[in-house]
Amino acid sequence: MGKTYQSIVVNGPVDKVWAALSDFHDMSWAPNVVTKLTIVGDKKGDQAGARRLLNDVFHETLLGVSDVERTVRYSIDDGPSPISKDDVKGYVGMVRVSPVTEGDTTFLEWSSNWEAKGDGAVEFCHGIYVALLNDLKKTFA
Repeated sequence: MGKTYQSIVVNGPVDKVWAALSDFHDMSWAPNVVTKLTIVGDKKGDQAGARRLLNDVFHETLLGVSDVERTVRYSIDDGPSPISKDDVKGYVGMVRVSPVTEGDTTFLEWSSNWEAKGDGAVEFCHGIYVALLNDLKKTFA
């Protein structure tokens, strides 16, 4: 089983960070990583089953959003190798935000797991998530 985990502290209150992350159809906080987001279908960005296409190659589906737990769960349905549907099965990612009371900042965790033929997806996903988290941190700097 492949998996990855990253975390970061963002210099912004949890409600503002959550507002930026909870809309599956808005990744404006990641301009250096996501250059194009195409909404697929008619579901809203907070509805399970919402789909998007990132940078014309990553096909993703929203599995659920919880405002109570401040989590977003999604699947990657297809993409370039090493995370194509031929390389990876059952990819589920989760983003969770939590308040850090000291300094009114936000702790963010991004994890994912999947079944794969090899280990190539681990390094690939790790690099993308680190870049996404860095963009998010810059957004709230």
